[in-house]
Amino acid sequence: MELKIVQLVPPQGCNLILAQSHFIKTVEDVHEALVTSIPGLKFGLAFCESSGPCLVRHSGTDPELEEFAAKKALELGAGHSLLILIKDAYPINVLNRIKEVQEVCCIFAATANPLQVILVETEQGRGILGVVDGLKSRGIEAEKDVAWRKEFLRKIGYKL
Repeated sequence: MELKIVQLVPPQGCNLILAQSHFIKTVEDVHEALVTSIPGLKFGLAFCESSGPCLVRHSGTDPELEEFAAKKALELGAGHSLLILIKDAYPINVLNRIKEVQEVCCIFAATANPLQVILVETEQGRGILGVVDGLKSRGIEAEKDVAWRKEFLRKIGYKL
């Protein structure tokens, strides 16, 4: 058994979602869930098939994001993992729809931060043990930080 780390850094203006799924139908069902969540959403997704030909299956509405997702999914190479990149949108806008897709088992991360995916590799294949999402906490927010947070959420339209 060997531990590995794969670095995922979303392109500028993008967020990524890393999940575990279980069936080749995932690609089409997640694609449908995304396009019906936000009209005109730009995204790319890739799914690591873990039986048969073991190919990285992919789809999307943005060729660059689709290519990025496919290349990074191949680098991950972890059976039945699912990588989604979305542009000019937040995961909060699509996560519930993705969770409703029958094939999706769990979500490891949804972030715009650099992500380290911790993998285990055995004679059989690879699996995701967990993720490191962003940086280590540096302290506890003070009153000025609370004010900034509240102002930011209102500025981007998530609170009134």
